[in-house]
Amino acid sequence: MKYRFEDFVLDTDCAELQGPDGLVRLEGRVFDLLALLVANHQRLLSKDEIVDEIWQGRAISDATISTAIKDARRAIGDDGNAQRLIRTQHGRGFRFVGTVGYDAPAQAEPPRAEQSTADPDGPTQGTRPSIAILPFRIIGIIPEVSAIAEAIPTELISSLARLRWLRIVARGSSFRFHSVSADPAAVGQTLSVGYCLTGSVEISGRRVAIMVELVDTRTGDIVWAERFEAPLDEVHAIRADIVHHVVAALELHIPLHEAERARLATPASMDSWSTYHLGLQHMYRFNRADNEIAAHHLQRATELDPNFARAFAARSFTSFQNAFQKLVSDPQQEIANARRFAERALELDPIDPFCNFVHGRAQWLVGDPDEGQHWLDRAVLLSPNFAQGFYARGWTDAIAGRAHEALENVSTSIHLSPLDPFLYAMQSVRGIALMQTGDLDEAALWADMGARAPGAHHLIALVAGVAHKLNGDLDKANYWAARVRDRRADTTTADFFRAFDLKSEPFRRDVIDALSDLGF
Repeated sequence: MKYRFEDFVLDTDCAELQGPDGLVRLEGRVFDLLALLVANHQRLLSKDEIVDEIWQGRAISDATISTAIKDARRAIGDDGNAQRLIRTQHGRGFRFVGTVGYDAPAQAEPPRAEQSTADPDGPTQGTRPSIAILPFRIIGIIPEVSAIAEAIPTELISSLARLRWLRIVARGSSFRFHSVSADPAAVGQTLSVGYCLTGSVEISGRRVAIMVELVDTRTGDIVWAERFEAPLDEVHAIRADIVHHVVAALELHIPLHEAERARLATPASMDSWSTYHLGLQHMYRFNRADNEIAAHHLQRATELDPNFARAFAARSFTSFQNAFQKLVSDPQQEIANARRFAERALELDPIDPFCNFVHGRAQWLVGDPDEGQHWLDRAVLLSPNFAQGFYARGWTDAIAGRAHEALENVSTSIHLSPLDPFLYAMQSVRGIALMQTGDLDEAALWADMGARAPGAHHLIALVAGVAHKLNGDLDKANYWAARVRDRRADTTTADFFRAFDLKSEPFRRDVIDALSDLGF
């Protein structure tokens, strides 16, 4: 994209600023800052938004931002006194106030024949996943809901900006395209993104339907799509719910799609992000063999990029699984690794919700879940759509005997991510909480669902056995006890309480009696 203002041309594709006297040399972050301001010239950018976009959310001093703004102004013949082009609004942020024109991309131009030999991955290979959210198409204009076509994408941009692993194109750039006519390939090439999210708002009678579609711009493939419906007079009430669902879905489907792409890459061409996503695919299978494969890929990712916070967080995750399920002969070493990798992840990126999540969970391994609560609270504060963070809070509450709080948190996690890799654990924790409230029929139902879900390990099956025993269904309780022994014949009561160190003494005694009756 080429932006034009006064005698300057800012070319984001070539990362160049041409002035009246030729090329203006700029340090990389100063160019990125100027491009961000110019692309969003129609609105004010807060300091937080600038830090998120330019410095990926790292802790940056006001002096660093001021220096970058000063350098950007100097490059275009502006200064802090005149503020002819870049204006400071004290306490609020910065805005580019010059008149901006731009050269629109030639979306209708077909690919040239010689492009067939080019890199099929386009400009996004070797970088973290990236996405552009386009304004939605309106089908059937009704004034009271027409604003939602821009409101939902705007809220999605704001929410997705909190995800540390995904690069989000600013609204000022992505809103120059339109869902009705945008070619995904043109969006990908112009904005250097691997994905775009489009949508439509359709009014029929007194109902509204909102359709969203996630597209891989490199191939044109639809990765995920969903349809939401509501009465017309409730559309604004469910807007936040739609945003939550979409953000949670992207957290799930983009990593899965990236992992599938990584599987097709040759080992020599795999960068740190590809290796990381391939590791995630194995990490969420929750068994010994896949966990070993995941650990290998994730170690390689951190070797390729020693500053890759999320890869260190994922290494903590795999070490946690090894220790929690006793998948290795030396769980104590894995406990130490889980904490060490989590601490390193937080050093690299203290405001990534996943890094805070694994650091909080690492405290479970030393029998101190309350110590980890602070980090889990931070995870959901940083990303209110982070389903796994709500699950972990619910787990901590259930272990501590706070059953009603556990139910609220786990219900939120299931609502946000009904297809989550942790679904089995969410359902099982709900069962544990319901046992403590005395709703034994419901507890047995949820514990049973958790034990049957993909990824559920032997201790989850043991939770189902306990739930059915407390509910008086000995046949089902014995069924799950047998399944536990089939998978891990050496399972003991001590193993159960090492994983689920229940703090409520009455409930703990009930579980001990149930396990004893089942032969553990």
